[in-house]
Formats: sequence, C-alpha cells, structure tokens
Amino acid sequence: MKEWIAKHPDLWEFIKFNVLSNIATITNFAVLWLSTNFLFTAFSGQDFHWLIFHYTAADHGGLNGFLSFLLAYVVAQIVNYIVQRKLVFGAENDISKTLHWYILTVVVAGILSIVLPPYSTQLFTSWGLSLGWAQTAANWVNILVQVAVNYPMMKFVIMK
Repeated sequence: MKEWIAKHPDLWEFIKFNVLSNIATITNFAVLWLSTNFLFTAFSGQDFHWLIFHYTAADHGGLNGFLSFLLAYVVAQIVNYIVQRKLVFGAENDISKTLHWYILTVVVAGILSIVLPPYSTQLFTSWGLSLGWAQTAANWVNILVQVAVNYPMMKFVIMK
C-alpha cells in the first residue's frame, strides 16, 4: 500500500479527502435530522421566501428546512476544515492568510447548497419519496456540490 501511495500521492490525497469528508457528512446529517425534528419544529408550517431562497412548508420543509440545511452546512464546514487541514493536507501555513479563501469557498458552496434543496427535494418527492427521504437525498446532492467546489480550492489555494 505504501508503494501505491508513493506512486499516486494526488489520488491518495483525493481518496483521503473524500473518506475523511464523511466525518463532516455524518455531522451534517446528524445536525440536519436533529434540527429538522427537534430544534426548528416550531417553524415547520411556515413558508420561507427570500431573494433566491424558496422553501415552501408543504414541499420543502419551509423555514424549518431552510434553517436546518443552513445550520447543518455551517457546522459540517467547521468540522471539515479542521479534519482536512490536519489529516488530509497536513497544512502548516498561516491560517490568517488563507482563511478568507475558505470562508469565500464555504459561502459560495453554501449558497448553492441552500438554493438547491427546494428544487432537488421537489424532484425527489415527485419520484415518490416522502419529504424526509427527499430532504436526505437533497442533502446528498449538496454534499456532491460541496466536494466539487471545496476540494480544488483546498488543494490549490487554502491549504498551500
């Protein structure tokens, strides 16, 4: 295995990135489920529309869904930064010089991850999934988007 890793360091790094991202993924799902089912239940019946965000209560979880996706994303990104910095990239650069890039990356990926759920949730419910399972599937879509945005930024800009 050591020989393979030595021959393919970039591929090994990408594998580690994805495997260790599961720590953030587990955090994301735990926070999403706790938020949706306990923390923000008082907002379940309220539609939420603001700028590009459209969460209807019946189809997308309303304000409960919006707040739950947002909180899950923020907490997962904090966990992800710590895990990736230490265990994947072994970065020792000055955090103050690249943290703004991470925040910008998280904001861009976050906007995408908050805008997409109502649309992907609606798609998944149209395929016959219950709202809860549709939100879970929408969260998987978000995770894929986050990997596509976060990995190149971390590898080439933030952790250098």
